[in-house]
Amino acid sequence: MPASKLVKPDIEYKDSYLEALDEYHAEGRYQFIDKLELDHNFEEWVKELNSGERHMHKPYADWVEPVPETVLWLVKGDKYLGTFNIRHRLNWHLEKWGGHVNFMIRPSSRGKGFGKKILQKGMPYVCHFGIDRALITLSPKNKAAIRIVEFCGAKLEDKTSETTRFPERLRYWLSCN
Repeated sequence: MPASKLVKPDIEYKDSYLEALDEYHAEGRYQFIDKLELDHNFEEWVKELNSGERHMHKPYADWVEPVPETVLWLVKGDKYLGTFNIRHRLNWHLEKWGGHVNFMIRPSSRGKGFGKKILQKGMPYVCHFGIDRALITLSPKNKAAIRIVEFCGAKLEDKTSETTRFPERLRYWLSCN
């Protein structure tokens, strides 16, 4: 089987992505994505992801300033393994709770080194967008993600406090050098 690689979202991975969506739904993630609707409109959804007009995460509230975003998928052969999001700049919300980079590995592929791979393979893309230091925010409970970003050289800056709308987050910076 070929090595894993980052690609733009593509309809070639539809079946595998929909299987992964079931896995994400089972753990309570991406509940705002309707699998049946996505199955019927997958090609259009992929076009929107690649245009930067639609985002993988929960849709923004009206008060949040949208920022340009690039979505990449980690794949191996014909199998979708995870998603790597790059926000090209930060707004006030992303400075505290979102960061430049967000990554997620599908549950059935976790614990196999793909988290490190997605971050290592994704950072050259981050640098391409002129980001010298990338902010990555994580839940303090996500020990696996903390190990991944620290392994890749990210430095902890601080921890945001929980608010009525947002959970506490660890704020890491990862240099593009």
